[in-house]
Parts: sequence; C-alpha cells; structure tokens
Amino acid sequence: MEANLKDLVRTSAKFVLERGGVVRGFENWGVLRLPTRTRRHQEYFEDGHYWLMHFDCNPIVMRELQKRFSGDPRVIRGNFVKLGEKLEDIIYRPDQTS
Repeated sequence: MEANLKDLVRTSAKFVLERGGVVRGFENWGVLRLPTRTRRHQEYFEDGHYWLMHFDCNPIVMRELQKRFSGDPRVIRGNFVKLGEKLEDIIYRPDQTS
C-alpha cells in the first residue's frame, strides 16, 4: 500500500510540474475511516489513506488531474479545494490581523 501511495503522490506532483504548475508541499494524514462506506471500482471501502498536496496550477491542469484521479484504481475519492483567486489571497502573513 505504501508503494502505491508514494507512486500516486509522485505521479500527481510530476503531472502538475510538467504542465507549468508549482507543488508547494504534501501532508500524509494516514489511514482514516471514510465518512460513509463507499463503493468504488466495484469494491466497498470503509477506510482510506488520506493525503494532501498543496499546489498551484491553471484550471485546465486541475480538471485533467481530476480526470486522472477518477480513473485511477488507487483513488477512492479525490477532492480539490480552491484557496483563492490571487496569490495574495492564499499567502499567510503573520503581521496581518484578522
């Protein structure tokens, strides 16, 4: 399982980089219980390996990555969260007050 995860993370990052995007970091959250039992690739899953990749790319690359995830048997479910429109919207500044 670890080899599959490492390969998935590596190929995802490479996909973004080869298309002009920037990968900013990864977080491995480990194996966690899924919110609901999920059927994917003709199989039921109750647990999944969660990981996060923080990256910047254009919308076309993101849609292509979503399509790749939907067809990949190693992916139960892939989610993408848009953090902001501009770089200034997503950069953390400690001197900024909320």
